[in-house]
Amino acid sequence: MSKKDETLRGVLDSEEKNAHWGTIGVALIVGLITLFIFIFVWRKGRVSRRGICLVGLCESGKTLIFSQLIYKKAVESFTSMKENVGVLNIANKGALKLIDIPGHERVRQRFFDSYKNTARGIVFVLDSFSLNKDIRDVAEYLYTILSDPVVSSNRPQVLILCNKQDHPLAKGPQVIQSVLEKEMNVLRNTQTNQLEAVAEGGNRKSFYLGQEGKNFEFADIRSLRVEFAASSAQTEDLENLQKWLQSVA
Repeated sequence: MSKKDETLRGVLDSEEKNAHWGTIGVALIVGLITLFIFIFVWRKGRVSRRGICLVGLCESGKTLIFSQLIYKKAVESFTSMKENVGVLNIANKGALKLIDIPGHERVRQRFFDSYKNTARGIVFVLDSFSLNKDIRDVAEYLYTILSDPVVSSNRPQVLILCNKQDHPLAKGPQVIQSVLEKEMNVLRNTQTNQLEAVAEGGNRKSFYLGQEGKNFEFADIRSLRVEFAASSAQTEDLENLQKWLQSVA
């Protein structure tokens, strides 16, 4: 190979290398831009979601909790067919919009659907004393919320608040978590079988809550962080809830 050919080959190799690194550079720039856009959209969505939904069955203590947080006093409550909305200021964190969703089964889903898109957090309030009697209803309502596509997509933090701990026969959060996991496991099996049967007809796709191949545990819900805490609205013991709200805000 002549010196002229060697020179030409070197120039071509240099151009190929430059083109190669140029392609990599463009790919990196596109990747960084995509990442920045994703972070911007995620942060914007998180900032816009300032709602805290109080959900649960009737007589679980939701409205009493709402009135103590918003009005700093107990307000006589009754079964409502309408939501309560108030602004809760969190020190050094800004304001949260607290929504007390009615617990009546005829209207609760409709009101929850109206506010779930703005939910930064969901507080599921249950009666720690009457859980044995209400376990099926509690599990079904909780399952509906946790498996909601919007909730799964937005990933709000979830607190299961075991209220009425002032009652001497009330169950503690750890016991309640165990009882709920067993009931949710039974319910999940039933729901999954029904959804799979429908999916075979081509109408719906099944949704599996938790990890397949093992009994249901809240820790296995990868899209959501579910925590348990105790409270007693009747004795104004909402310290655990207030700490959680501070962390979420």
